[in-house]
Amino acid sequence: MIYTVTFNPSLDYIVSVEDFQLGLTNRTSSELMLPGGKGLNVSMVLGNLGIMNTALGFVAGFTGEEIVRRIEEMGVKSDLIPIREGISRINLKLKSIDGTEINGCGPLISEENIQKLMSKLDVLDKGDVLILAGSIPGSVPNDIYRKIMQRLDKKGVMIVVDATKGLLVNVLEYHPFLVKPNNHELGEIFEVELKTREEVVPYAKKMQEMGAVNVLVSMAGEGAVLVAADGEVYTASAPEGRLVNGVGAGDSMVAGFVAGWLDKKEYSHAFAMGVAAGSASAFSELLATKEEIEAVYNRLSINLARRQSLRETAIL
Repeated sequence: MIYTVTFNPSLDYIVSVEDFQLGLTNRTSSELMLPGGKGLNVSMVLGNLGIMNTALGFVAGFTGEEIVRRIEEMGVKSDLIPIREGISRINLKLKSIDGTEINGCGPLISEENIQKLMSKLDVLDKGDVLILAGSIPGSVPNDIYRKIMQRLDKKGVMIVVDATKGLLVNVLEYHPFLVKPNNHELGEIFEVELKTREEVVPYAKKMQEMGAVNVLVSMAGEGAVLVAADGEVYTASAPEGRLVNGVGAGDSMVAGFVAGWLDKKEYSHAFAMGVAAGSASAFSELLATKEEIEAVYNRLSINLARRQSLRETAIL
């Protein structure tokens, strides 16, 4: 079974406002409300690909109930833990001003609630897949991903981590099967600016040396890089298409990669599926459907069938 963990799920209220005016009353020209949070996005794309999975994490209040209702409608099994106080957050995303968001805080997660999650994770065993995705609220210890991996160490669970800075670096000693920073997040870890695929490669390899089995780096319009456990470096330029909604594209890439790996156990196929899923979501109003992912994959397969071994650049 595949499990995703989202510590702070949300309802994402996505609106467009023509000619937004600060300090005045503005009216929306379009509105959309969707369940959000990186782990839930991964779950929903996996569901779109016909892959059963279970969403773990925490929800609270009437917004939490709506999150559960919506993801179950999408075919995701919910095992989200209800919290008695507070409400799950609502995030406002203003489409007409690119990148403008107001994100809520979410409920307080107690140690008792964290232990409930740990008990659910204790049932995972060899052959299961666990995807830890996204940031954590301030009420959760900042080494929680490391504690989860430590708890599951030696059980044979395939673990994927999509997080930033300390949350990601702290887990590397437990050898996650896949980590997926973007180029900016990878650069932050090593205090460098990474703009091209060639620049990304040596730092992705450095992360592999620190313990990650595979390192997948998303780069938006620059494409993606995979430094794989088979010793190869796979690269892809971004497929052509019109950017509609970048929210969830990186999470879709994770879902596509996992789906591709479980399908054929081939890195070239998994990488192609990851790039296709991420791009298809970016080209769509909603998270990508199976048909949309397959359409992009079919345009990518020839370009990605050839593996590219890039000369390693020394890190000064």
